Amino acid sequence: MKIASFNINGVNGRLSVLLRWLESGCPDIVCLQELKSPDERFPIREIERAGYGAIWHGQKSWNGVAILARGKTPIETRRGLPGYLDDSHSRYIEAAARGILVGCLYLPNGNPAPGPKFDYKLRWFERLEAYAAELLKAHVSVALVGDYNVMPTELDVYAPERWCDDALFRPEVREAYQRLLDQGWTDALRALHPGERIYTFWKYFRNAFARDSGLRIDHFLLSPALADRLVAAEVDRKTRSWEKSSDHAPVWIEITED
Repeated sequence: MKIASFNINGVNGRLSVLLRWLESGCPDIVCLQELKSPDERFPIREIERAGYGAIWHGQKSWNGVAILARGKTPIETRRGLPGYLDDSHSRYIEAAARGILVGCLYLPNGNPAPGPKFDYKLRWFERLEAYAAELLKAHVSVALVGDYNVMPTELDVYAPERWCDDALFRPEVREAYQRLLDQGWTDALRALHPGERIYTFWKYFRNAFARDSGLRIDHFLLSPALADRLVAAEVDRKTRSWEKSSDHAPVWIEITED
């Protein structure tokens, strides 16, 4: 079974890219981030014609997350993280699909740091940590998938010295990510590619993609029950080179059928 994550950076503006990638990659489950679309403008008809059912949590111009499943609509189990009832950002949606529980997330960027946006990012991380711990107690197959806006180590950023004060690389954020791993979650891409420089995001300017000046900020965190089934994890770099593509590349894993 193939599970993928793709920060699409505007689902309507890059719909042709999404449909092309779905056809070529044939993932079974897909997590999308940065829809930048209100719920009523999510392109469900086009996605269904491509063979996928979907649930989504949209927001006008910003944020937005969705889960797609090939041949069947995922069963929604949650939208929004617990712990902050007034949070208006569309950043988390969760569903049961093909026998696993999938949480699709788009963690706040947090810049500039320090400041209110960075404080919000840390609070969101705290809520994610608390909820992730509850999920582990259920002892089921869970994947927390998406754009974490975190480079966990120096290996995950092309020039670490340039990012020391950035909200994606500050110690507080990297420590929060490590606390998730310490709970018992497995970073799928890093587990299968230890010591290897792998990026999932390249800025649009300064020819960053051609120079491979990238960041690894899109992650799969797997519960122990699911990590035991992990057999592959890769980045679809070629998709980043397509015309009108997102500044992120899709990331995918393969797991054995239960």
